[in-house]
Amino acid sequence: MNQALKDLGDYIAGALPSEIARVSQAHDELVIEVAGEALIRVLTFLRDDSNCQFKALMDVCGADYPEREKRFDVVYNLLSIKQNQRIRVKVRTDEETPVPSATPIFSSAGWYEREAWDLYGIFFADHPDLRRLLTDYGFEGHPMRKDFPLTGYVEVRYDDEQKRVVYEPVKLTQDFRSFDFMSPWEGMMRNMLPGDEKASAPKPEGKA
Repeated sequence: MNQALKDLGDYIAGALPSEIARVSQAHDELVIEVAGEALIRVLTFLRDDSNCQFKALMDVCGADYPEREKRFDVVYNLLSIKQNQRIRVKVRTDEETPVPSATPIFSSAGWYEREAWDLYGIFFADHPDLRRLLTDYGFEGHPMRKDFPLTGYVEVRYDDEQKRVVYEPVKLTQDFRSFDFMSPWEGMMRNMLPGDEKASAPKPEGKA
C-alpha cells in the first residue's frame, strides 16, 4: 500500500466524513466512492483544497454492471500536477437517477459526460448540452451496455436510387447473436471430411 496515498485518503475522509462512502487503492491510485448528491462538493474540495489541488479532470467514463440494482459506475479521473498524484472518484447510479453534471467545476467534463450519456445512457442533470456524441442522432439504445445486442438494431447504407443514406433493420445471413465458441479442430473430430473414409479403409493384401 502506498503510504502517501493512504495519508491523502485519510485526510480527504476526515475532511468530508459524511460525503465519502469508501476509500481504497487500486493500481497505485487512490479511489474514493461518493453518493451522487455529494459529488459536486467532493469535486470542488479536491480541486480547491491546498493539500489536494486536483485541478485537471483527465476523463469521465462509465462502467456497466447489469446484475446490480445501481448498474452504472461513473468514474472521474483527476490529476494534481502540483502534488504529482492521481485520484479516481466513483459514483453509482441506475438508468433513471441523474448524476449532477461536473461542468460547473471542470469545463472539460462537457464532452466526457456526453460520451457517457451516448454510450451508456447515464443522465447528467444540468448539463448544458447533453446530446449524442459518437452515434447518430437517430440511434436507438446505448451500445456500451452489456445487454445491447452485438449486431445492433439497424444498419446504415447508401441507397443509390434514393441518393441518400437509409436505415434498415439488421438482416444477417448467419445468426451472429448465438455463438457456440467451438474450436474448428473440435468440429473436425466429429464430422468426416471428403476423403477421410480412405484413412480407415482396409488395405489390400500384399500392400504396405
